[in-house]
Amino acid sequence: MTVTATARPIDELADRYWLDYLEREPVSATVLGYEGHDDRLPDPGPEGRARERAANVAALAQVRSMDRSNASADELVTLDLVEVIAQTAIEIQDAKLYQLGVIDQLFGPQQIISDLARLQKVDTSERFDRFLERLGRYPAYIDAVVGVLDEGEAAGRTAARVVVERVIGQVERLADTPPEASPVAEMVQPPAPEDRDRLVDVLRRDVYPAYHHLLDAMRAYAPAARDEVGLWATPGGDAAYRVAIKASTSLAEEPEDLHAYGLAQIEAINEERAAIAARHGRTSWHAFLAELDADPANHATEPDGLVVRAAAQIELAMAEAPRYFTRLPRAACIVQAVEAYREKDAPFAFYYPPTKDLSRPGIYFVNTYDLPQRPFHMLATTTYHEAVPGHHFQIALEQELEELSEFRRFGSRLAGTAFVEGWGLYAERLADEIGLYEDDIERLGMLGAQAWRAARLVVDTGIHALRWTRERSVDFLIDCGLTPINATIETDRYIAWPGQALAYMVGQREILRLREELERRDGARFDLRDFHDQTIGHGSLSLDALRRELPRWVRPQGA
Repeated sequence: MTVTATARPIDELADRYWLDYLEREPVSATVLGYEGHDDRLPDPGPEGRARERAANVAALAQVRSMDRSNASADELVTLDLVEVIAQTAIEIQDAKLYQLGVIDQLFGPQQIISDLARLQKVDTSERFDRFLERLGRYPAYIDAVVGVLDEGEAAGRTAARVVVERVIGQVERLADTPPEASPVAEMVQPPAPEDRDRLVDVLRRDVYPAYHHLLDAMRAYAPAARDEVGLWATPGGDAAYRVAIKASTSLAEEPEDLHAYGLAQIEAINEERAAIAARHGRTSWHAFLAELDADPANHATEPDGLVVRAAAQIELAMAEAPRYFTRLPRAACIVQAVEAYREKDAPFAFYYPPTKDLSRPGIYFVNTYDLPQRPFHMLATTTYHEAVPGHHFQIALEQELEELSEFRRFGSRLAGTAFVEGWGLYAERLADEIGLYEDDIERLGMLGAQAWRAARLVVDTGIHALRWTRERSVDFLIDCGLTPINATIETDRYIAWPGQALAYMVGQREILRLREELERRDGARFDLRDFHDQTIGHGSLSLDALRRELPRWVRPQGA
């Protein structure tokens, strides 16, 4: 696999770094549409980690030796991003967070084959053969995963029991499903009818024994799982959590400060919710939400009800977008239901980006499990976050910025999720400004989602730094307006992904602060469309780079 090298040394350095990353992370390459390594799986074991470390150490040395005297502002951003990504990757490895990250109920090793079945092209005999070869390497991949489990257990650094139990449940469901009825067999459409038998044979020969190996290893590991859910309870956990904060936000923030900011935001949002409740003659927003949760008209009766409604919301948002953006993505965004094998553990919704050649659109996944706890009034704000004008706009447009290097178009998201998730959360508020919410009921859903993200600051820091229990987190989220099932699933997500939940409101905070700063600077000449175009028109950024560069990029009207 190659990309077209640019003439500029800084972009060449960044693109080489990105290509090396794809060599080590072939699944990420497939997700993005790079086909050079789609017969392989990553190596989470010692050799794979050694290659990763060597690449990041080399990249840091190259970045720090670069002559910056004649570099453009855009080139300086590129250098900053490579440096942030490489340095953070080294710190993550030093903190041994990989010993915990290998156990993940959301996107863990048990799900990698099913994810590839959905995302990898198999429309020719050559592509199908590469997919089968990749399946054949799954046993070795699981052997390496089990080795990481053993390393963590020997070091006393084990995952929380609730996460282990969720993963065991998923692997049990996968292993108990006959190969011919597995998610892989159902999703893959082989190029020839006779290839169906070949696929099932490889599943039975390679994939299913690996499932059973992983299941046995997880059951043996379970007694060592920790009862305390926070990262603080692991060796070096306090320092590791600060690394996780930096990895997610690209900032060196103190847990206590984030906790306090989250509490203050919840208080302000609750005042907005109380105003809506009073406008509708309700005594409190809690009472109003309880009424909505019990209202049959506020829930789909069939899973397709959520999917169809979400598709209509995307259509509405796309129709209104030209009033707020001058550049729209070429890639479409479609809606699909979360698969049955993982719907019990998945969040309400999530997004997969399109491939680089646009052969696969962006996919907005909606969880249709337990419909009584999936109210309509929470769907619109989720759609505008995950799809349009949220993640789909930012990520799909980023991939279409052909004037940028491959690294800036596809690799810069490695600098942390705060920019991406901050834009998604900003998009929920922007949707209200655009007029996308049908009524105060959907607006109450938006405020609930904002409170949810503020609560994430409180709960994530509470769990991993302030020694909160799982039960305290669930209760706090329910009090903030989440349904019990979402409060439980979300809490377990924060337990498995330390720091990730902080990205949303920290990123939104920076985007809103910069918008307010530029509105003051430019007054009546403030150009909102240019603000949006420039914010998401340079690829994903670290928050430091966003702070520094956005005021220079956004110009007053008529400038």
